[in-house]
Amino acid sequence: MKKLALIIHFLLMLVIAAHAQEDFRKMAPKPGPAPKIEMGAYEQFTLPNGLQVIVVENHKLPRVSFQIFVDIPPIQEGDKAGAADMAGQLLKTGTKTKSKPQIDEATDFLGASLFSSASGVSGSSLTKHKDKLLELMADVLFNPIFPQEEFDKLKAQTLSGLAFSKDDPNNIAQNVSQVLRYGKGHPYGELTTETTVEKITLDDCKAFYNTYFKPNISYFVAVGDIKPAEAKAIAEKYFGKWQKGEVKKPTFTKLQSPTEAKVSFVNKTGAVQSVINITYPIDLKPGTPDAIPASVTNSVLGRGGTDSRLNKNIREDKGYSYGVYSSISSDLEVGYFNAGGQVRNEVTDSSVVEFLYEMKRLQEEKVSAEELNGVKNVITGSFARGLEQPSTVANYALNTARYKLPKDYYPTYLEKLSKVTPDDVMAMAKKYITPDKAHILVVGNKDEVAEKLKRFDTDGNIDYYDIYGNKVEIKSAAAPTDLTAEKVVEKYLEAIGGREKLMAVKDVTMKMNTSMQGMSLDMLLQQKAPDKYAMSVLMNGMAVQQQKFDGVNGEASQMGQKQKLEGKDLQALKDQAMLFPETKYKEMGYKLTLKGIEQVEGKNVYQVEVVSSTGDKTTDYYDTESGLKIRSVSVITNGDNSSTLISDFSDYKEVSGVKFPHTLTSTGLAPVPLKFSISSVEVNKGIDDAVFKVE
Repeated sequence: MKKLALIIHFLLMLVIAAHAQEDFRKMAPKPGPAPKIEMGAYEQFTLPNGLQVIVVENHKLPRVSFQIFVDIPPIQEGDKAGAADMAGQLLKTGTKTKSKPQIDEATDFLGASLFSSASGVSGSSLTKHKDKLLELMADVLFNPIFPQEEFDKLKAQTLSGLAFSKDDPNNIAQNVSQVLRYGKGHPYGELTTETTVEKITLDDCKAFYNTYFKPNISYFVAVGDIKPAEAKAIAEKYFGKWQKGEVKKPTFTKLQSPTEAKVSFVNKTGAVQSVINITYPIDLKPGTPDAIPASVTNSVLGRGGTDSRLNKNIREDKGYSYGVYSSISSDLEVGYFNAGGQVRNEVTDSSVVEFLYEMKRLQEEKVSAEELNGVKNVITGSFARGLEQPSTVANYALNTARYKLPKDYYPTYLEKLSKVTPDDVMAMAKKYITPDKAHILVVGNKDEVAEKLKRFDTDGNIDYYDIYGNKVEIKSAAAPTDLTAEKVVEKYLEAIGGREKLMAVKDVTMKMNTSMQGMSLDMLLQQKAPDKYAMSVLMNGMAVQQQKFDGVNGEASQMGQKQKLEGKDLQALKDQAMLFPETKYKEMGYKLTLKGIEQVEGKNVYQVEVVSSTGDKTTDYYDTESGLKIRSVSVITNGDNSSTLISDFSDYKEVSGVKFPHTLTSTGLAPVPLKFSISSVEVNKGIDDAVFKVE
């Protein structure tokens, strides 16, 4: 089934295709006094039911936006994680007076926007339509009916999204980092998975809404072409009768940062790049005296742009990555530090060295006044530009209320920023940047990367995790001394029917289909012994790609543009044209190496490296019990870029005495995994040679 992986590569490439200053400025100007900030007026008051109202006037445009923000405390959802998010999305899918299509139609008619989430409801419109918009918002907020059919649809969409995202190494790194930082017993460490979503019921969503949507923990924010008196009247009219209720705020054990450096690893078979996350929790709350100098310290280290120390080192100087970063996040419950990025396999350990070096350097060497002033200038410019947006002022006002900050916290922000010194930066680095007490998480190819990372672990050991942050035992073993790669392949051939039956197959016609981003993809594959091949792809019913090989000549066409294949491309097509190429590895000059025994999806598998006559390398994985091939990993090179294509085979069914996989899942080259269903396989139907004719 190796040829299927190559076929999917061509298909995915088609889908993907469809869809500083000059050096002479060495001397930075000396910093002047901090600029005076005009925040823009906002007013705040509270309704009798506890709803806090924030009004930010801006009459430049005849537009207004409203937000009901429900300040829900951290909650543990346990084995039903994801219920809150689903409940929030369901709010605008139907009310006692309107169906979802009617809500959407009414919103569109106004030229407005309307959104709902686990944190409330928001919308915007022209000023003249504000009352109609508020009527819709109030209806959605107070009268949701949580339709069963919309719940079922949302649940299916959520499961589909999770199925796709679980193969994304960056998403895996984010999820496992959460678990490592907080633990699964803390709300911040809970993950929404396919298992938890399957357990969510409509009643769970209703329970979340009924428990937490209360005015006494909520804010009504009005921004734009509106006056405070009018906003107060609106708030009382539409939300004044909202009944308050008790919302318990749970308490959690204070999280402790790691006491040593610990390397954690998630295996991503065949990956050509590693995702690095160096992370741990920190005790940093919004608005505390450390908040601004800690933010400045992080900006020096790795906050955006190419001027941060991490990017200058790892991207600009070493060329290990297209971009790396760091972040220091404050939170009322618990904040965190994180630094990371995506790097090539061969420089993963070297990149970790540089991350730790830059983190340590901030603790040991004072930042120069010139570098610090440059960073503060960037922050000043960003802050000032943000104030041009009324929404930014509204967010600052909301933060001031939520975190109980001094009224002048943001108006004097730049003044406080200007007072940050090199000594402050070093103090913050010593307090919040701890390379010797951190989780060093890497998601990547274990075979090429893991062993090199042991030196960064205090105990010299690596903990392995699955994609959900569960600790796993990676079992690797040497294959029996009398077993060879050739014997493994021979066992596979016997498992799918045996050489005699395979050699009796003269032609095969296979139809498969999948969908991606709303497009239906259908593929017809035809092969005829000894080496004739034809493949066509339909996208939403339209032919978009074809490949043919008549035994001597090959061609490919995309959208009607034909190209004659030569050299390595022609040889690759010739190889995949062959029926059951595993039967002819020896005569084709392929080199096979048995690498050992690994685990794939909990199964023990033989790992066989296959190198073609053109030097292309593929790693195949065969179930040690059944002998069937369950995975194939290929590295696809396009110029200077390399990608890993992983094809998983399952659901083997017998057709005319030969077993063919009827489900193929492909990941690595498309934004999301593609699951192909092989709808039909026909054997020995007498395909006409004209099908393979190359013009």
